[in-house]
Amino acid sequence: KNKFESLRKVSFMTSRMKSLRSLDMSSNLLRHDGAGVRCPWAESLAELDLSSNQLADAVFECLPVNVKKLSLENNQISNVPRGVAELESLEELNLASNRLADLPGCSGFPALQFLNAEMNSILTPSADFFQSCPRVRELQAGHNPFKCSCELQAFIRLERRSGGKLSGWPAAYVCEYPEGLRGTELKDFHLSLLACNTTLLLVTALLLTLLLVAAVAFLCIYLDVPWYVRMTWQWTQTKRRAWHSSPGDQGAALQFHAFISYSERDSLWVKSELIPNLEKGEGCVQLCQHERNFIPGKSIVENIINCIEKSYKSIFVLSPNFVQSEWCHYELYFAHHKLFSENSNSLILILLEPIPPYLIPARYHKLKALMAKRTYVEWPKERSKRALFWANLRAAISI
Repeated sequence: KNKFESLRKVSFMTSRMKSLRSLDMSSNLLRHDGAGVRCPWAESLAELDLSSNQLADAVFECLPVNVKKLSLENNQISNVPRGVAELESLEELNLASNRLADLPGCSGFPALQFLNAEMNSILTPSADFFQSCPRVRELQAGHNPFKCSCELQAFIRLERRSGGKLSGWPAAYVCEYPEGLRGTELKDFHLSLLACNTTLLLVTALLLTLLLVAAVAFLCIYLDVPWYVRMTWQWTQTKRRAWHSSPGDQGAALQFHAFISYSERDSLWVKSELIPNLEKGEGCVQLCQHERNFIPGKSIVENIINCIEKSYKSIFVLSPNFVQSEWCHYELYFAHHKLFSENSNSLILILLEPIPPYLIPARYHKLKALMAKRTYVEWPKERSKRALFWANLRAAISI
C-alpha cells in the first residue's frame, strides 16, 4: 500500500537481497511497459504478491524465474502470452479479478498445481485445460460470466472427469448468458447431442428434408397433383387466349346441345347407336363430336375446352375403356370444372358397361364422386328396354 510505480525498479531493489524469499508489493501503482529489458530479481525469491496494481499482459516479461507462489489478482491482465514467461518452479498462480477471456495454458508453467481464475471475463473455458496442465490439482474458475452454449458442454464434462479438481463446484459456476438461462448452475445445464453436433444436425436435417420431399413427391404422384397442375395451366392459358381474342373470333356462346366424351374403343356404339338415335327423328339433338367439330390447328386440350363451353350439356359414355383413356379424363376434368364454376346441371352419365371399382384409378376420384351422387342412365342389354333408355336420355338433354 505504497506508491511504487515501476516493476522493473522494484526488481532492481531486490537484486542484491540474497536471502529474500517472500515479497508483498500489493496495492501499489506498479506498471511494466514491456520494453524487453531484463528484470534482475533476487534468485532466492519464492513468493511474490503483485495484486491490486496496474499491471497488464507485459508483466509476464518481468517475473522472478524461481518464484513458486505468484499473485497477480486485481490487475488488468487479459491474456497470458505463450513463450514469454518460463517459470519452471511456479506452483501457485492467482489471476483472479482480471480481464481473462479464457483459462491460461501451462506451456510456461510446467509445475503449476493451483490456479485461481475467478471473477474474470471467461464465457467459455477451454475444455483441454487439464490436458495441457496435467499437474494441476485444483482450479478455481467460478464467478465468471459463463455463456451456456454447446462449447460449455465440454467444460462441464471435464468437471465430471476431473475428480473434484474444480474448486467451488457447483455453487460458484452459474450461467450468465443467454438471458433465459441466467442463474442456472452449470451442473443443471444440458443440451442434446443433436443440438451441439453441427455435422449430425446437418445430416439429420438433410435426411428429414429428403424424407419430406419423398413424402410430398409420393403424395403428388398418388394424387396426380402434376396432372391437375398441368390441366389447370391448360385451362387458364385457353381462357387467357379467349379473353385476348377479338369478338369476331368467338362464336355463339352455345352452339350444341351436348358434347360427347367417349373412349375410341367405344366409338362403334357411339356412331351406330348414340348419334343416329339422338340426331334423327323428332326433337333432334345437335351433338358435338371431336371427329367432326374439333377445329384443326388448335391443341386438343383447347378444342376440348371450347367444345364443352359451347355445349349446353356434356354426355360421358362410361365403361372400363373410358377410365383407361387419358383424353377422357381431360374431358371429364374440364366438364367437372364447368359444373362447379357455373353451378350448372350440365353432366349426363351413360353407363355403357359396368365399371368395377378397382379399375377406376386414383385420379378419377371425381368420377367416383359423380357416380355416387348423380343419377346415370344405364345402357340396357335387352332391346325391349332401349326405347325407354332413349326417352330418358332425351329428357335429360331437354333444353
